[in-house]
Amino acid sequence: MTLQHLEPDSPSSPFVKGEKYRFTVLTDGLLRYEWAEDGQFEDRPSSLAATRADLLKSVPKFEVRETSDSLAIITRRFRMTYDKREFTPYGLFVVVTGHTGTTWRYGENNETLGGTRRTLDGVDGRASLEKSVTSRKGFASLDDSASFLFTDDGFVAPRRPGPGRVDGYLFCYGHEYREAVRAFLKLSGPQPLLPRWALGSWWSRYHEYTADSYLELMDAFAHYKVPLSVACVDMDWHLVNEPVVRRYKASGWTGYTWNRNLFPDPPAFLDQLHRRNLKVTLNDHPADGIAPYEDLYRDMARVLHFDTSRDETIPFDISNRAFLNAYHDPLLKSLEDMGVDFWWVDWQQGTESRMPGVDPLWLLNHFHFAKWQKPGRPIVLSRYAGPGSQRYPVGFSGDTVISWNSLNFQPEFTASASDIGFFQWSHDIGGHMFGARDDHLTTRWVQLGVLSPIMRLHSSNSKFNGKEPWHLPAGSGQGPREVVIQFMRLRHRLIPYLHTMNARAAAKDAPSPLVEPMYWSYPEREEAYNVPNQYKFGPEMFVCPITSPTNRATHTAKVRGWLPPGIFVDFFSGVVYDGNRTLWLNRTLDKVPVLLGQGAIVPLDGNLMPPNGSQNPDSFEVVVVVGANGSFEILEEFGDEKRDPDWVKTLISLDQTKGSISIGFKSTKGVRAVVGDKPLDPDVKVAANGLVVALGDVPAGAGATVYLGANPQLAINDPQALIYPILFDAEIEYRLKENIDAIMSAPSVTTAVRASQLEALDMDPDLRSVLTELLLADSRVV
Repeated sequence: MTLQHLEPDSPSSPFVKGEKYRFTVLTDGLLRYEWAEDGQFEDRPSSLAATRADLLKSVPKFEVRETSDSLAIITRRFRMTYDKREFTPYGLFVVVTGHTGTTWRYGENNETLGGTRRTLDGVDGRASLEKSVTSRKGFASLDDSASFLFTDDGFVAPRRPGPGRVDGYLFCYGHEYREAVRAFLKLSGPQPLLPRWALGSWWSRYHEYTADSYLELMDAFAHYKVPLSVACVDMDWHLVNEPVVRRYKASGWTGYTWNRNLFPDPPAFLDQLHRRNLKVTLNDHPADGIAPYEDLYRDMARVLHFDTSRDETIPFDISNRAFLNAYHDPLLKSLEDMGVDFWWVDWQQGTESRMPGVDPLWLLNHFHFAKWQKPGRPIVLSRYAGPGSQRYPVGFSGDTVISWNSLNFQPEFTASASDIGFFQWSHDIGGHMFGARDDHLTTRWVQLGVLSPIMRLHSSNSKFNGKEPWHLPAGSGQGPREVVIQFMRLRHRLIPYLHTMNARAAAKDAPSPLVEPMYWSYPEREEAYNVPNQYKFGPEMFVCPITSPTNRATHTAKVRGWLPPGIFVDFFSGVVYDGNRTLWLNRTLDKVPVLLGQGAIVPLDGNLMPPNGSQNPDSFEVVVVVGANGSFEILEEFGDEKRDPDWVKTLISLDQTKGSISIGFKSTKGVRAVVGDKPLDPDVKVAANGLVVALGDVPAGAGATVYLGANPQLAINDPQALIYPILFDAEIEYRLKENIDAIMSAPSVTTAVRASQLEALDMDPDLRSVLTELLLADSRVV
């Protein structure tokens, strides 16, 4: 969103108003309520409601019933009653129609689902969340009374002075949580489309690199065939603790002059990163202003008419229009001209500026987008400033403590942010500071990062605290090193799926985030609210991150999950699960529970070891779960990334009855394939987790259809085969292993009998959990 879209409300907007009150029906489920003692109401866009004017172009039908001392507004979703006096809980209330039948009263503090918060700095475990626009009660309100405003000339202004002003929004969508969030995005402004390259893996570390050591590190990633797309350079790129910094008694946190001792030729360094197909962001702590030793000090002073005779620092004042303009040009632009692609804005200095009610973080985020002049789509890495921050992705959650408690909170934190329309959180994967080295914790955190909106490794300024995968211990294919490397490759293989969801999240009409809480799709199932760490990852995947340590005896860790009605297949193992139940899911270190329903289709880059960057793949691998019809449309773009791209669409569809998988077009006994209208002899292999059909080279646009035979079905689990490797690796008594194996291999024994026999054995509860899960996963096993 650019400043040109921030329009004031049209004078013809259908307000329902009196001398001191005004109501606006923005949608059939979204009501704006205002109170002003002086009768001066606000039509300018605010930081929360930046695109309100767009909503007023299509106002829904509503009914007004009015007497001398009462006012009622009625839509199909709510009925408002008001006594025409100053707002009180008894004089202004709204009944939400439908099955929730609940009542909102002005001024009462009502809990909401989800929400997010400004930062996780210093957090070890859970942290409180701000309000969202979803609630099990069916309504949620946001107070916009104190937010700042956008002016007609593209700058900002505080609210009108005067006591008792009220400006709020009430969302009345019942349990249609997705619709509530979509209404918020129409009011506040959509999340813009991210550059495709932002969806790959980011490297970041607070560490004093040199140009040579940083490039050597990037080459080490290439050596291990671990792809990256973004290189983050933390604050040591600039002068920090040099004598000139100490002479001016500066903190060293703010800086805009390259440290030439570490980076003697900055343009060459940035060019080398670009040659490695990496985008570059530099850390910026702007709060301390522009010190006299900065390269751009005199240029800034000249633009700002600042007196340099006193040899004093130019104060940081982002609420000053002249400083704001100079901050972007010449200060940041001079570095961008060297090759900096975007900025990592690290604001930690509070919410106050010289303009009342204007948070510096808001201005930093907004104008990094509004003043973007580089080719391609704007992006910034910064903190969340409040509702409306979705317009300025990406958010980074800050300096978390390295602990299992911190990891255990982040899946919920990411999913719940969707309840306030904030879809793009980036966490310090592996944790940032303190804690203790735990290679399994690092591995599980990387797995979460791979299955998150943004995947960014980061760590604090300690020579012992790094996230380089090759520094982790190896272990016969399943050690932390191998697992982290495989998952980081998987992240880049997922980019076709991720970029399609990136486009869906930025859609103007019906945006859908990559990460959704389970209760969005199953609002009437209590179980959906009881698994806060479980989430939908796009339309096809249910993810249950592992956030607890491995049991030494079983070599597995577990998570409680809930499967909605249906039949599901594990993405990694191919194990089939009956749905409509809560269960413990146990996984070795190399796996995490990712469940796909019947009809699910997930496109992957066909390259098992993708290179740096995020280019369109030369080939696709498509994961298809048979058992029901399904489709997925891949969205790709070619050439320079435009703000409004011309999408190239490839439809992949599964016709369950015919047993056909069509790619690129809809097509009309044994596995066979057709490319265009010509038969093809595919390469068919049976893998542990399904059937692999390789088509070879197919011309772009030709289309292809794979025939699996009529009404193909998922294979029935073999519990004995699934349990054997777990049992073989388990560090338990051999006698117990033999007893378990005897139960599992006994002929002509029902599943129920095997389960009861296992229950009678004395064993570790986690081992029992693994055995029970695999034995009872598929009810077709008799």
